[in-house]
Amino acid sequence: MQQRWLSAKTPFSLLHSTLLSALLLLGGCAIPVVKKSTTLSLPTAATPLNNVSYSSVIALPYEDRSIKLAYNSTPLQFGQLYLPVDKATNSLKSAAGIPLVIFIHGGCWLNAYDISHSNAFSQAISAEGYAVWSLEYRRTGDEGGGWPGSLTDIKQGIAFAQASLPQYGVDTSRIVISGHSAGGQLALLAGSQIKGAGIVGVIGLAAITDMPTYASGSNSCQSATAQFMGGAYSDLAQQYQQASPNQQLMHPATLLLQGSNDNIVPPSQASQSGIPYKMVENAGHFDWIHPQTTAYKQFVISLQELLPL
Repeated sequence: MQQRWLSAKTPFSLLHSTLLSALLLLGGCAIPVVKKSTTLSLPTAATPLNNVSYSSVIALPYEDRSIKLAYNSTPLQFGQLYLPVDKATNSLKSAAGIPLVIFIHGGCWLNAYDISHSNAFSQAISAEGYAVWSLEYRRTGDEGGGWPGSLTDIKQGIAFAQASLPQYGVDTSRIVISGHSAGGQLALLAGSQIKGAGIVGVIGLAAITDMPTYASGSNSCQSATAQFMGGAYSDLAQQYQQASPNQQLMHPATLLLQGSNDNIVPPSQASQSGIPYKMVENAGHFDWIHPQTTAYKQFVISLQELLPL
């Protein structure tokens, strides 16, 4: 596994072509707990997996005990709060002081890909001992979604968490923001703009960091960039720069995790970003949100370094 910890731009103090099909492309008031259930635990792979498909991610079993909370007034402005389960009582932990992971799902910023594909991932992270606030948000194709509305939603969702989640035992002085793919771009930007307020680090998983370069590619997700931005780079150069994490001053404890076999977000989005990164050999794009992979294990290690239990 290659790694780079130093950046001239940002200190780090802690620590295909078109996809085969759309299936492979990602590819405050309380609402009652979701009751969808398949199984309590994930099967354990004999050896960690690499380069998993999107279809294998959405096929993962999970029991969703999340608490759905609205952070604003439109139907898509909500989050799902996952709390760790007390194994002795098989009930949600109620003790105070649980550190929080705020997670933003990916999906090329498109409204065709919603929060549901990350449910098993969020459950798995909560099983590690963390509270998880998984955010849904308006995306390309939704009224108010796209740039900059999607980022505005994310920042509102984070502010809601800081104000309202302590009542669930969450320690909002210990927060890591993380996001996958297009969600990683939003996580990095949010982490750069929200000062202090308990954010101890930001982790981008196969995150898009350079919007003009990404938009110049030809795979399906890259082609969706102009839709998200509302036009081509040649017409909206300033907006593209504002939407590019590599052009912003990152949170001082920002880390990119990238797979060398990613054919949706090229590894150069990490290695040429000027942001500290780790490269996981043989890892593909969806490995980060599949709890049986080498990449997922690396994410947990990095999370524990930033946010010890």
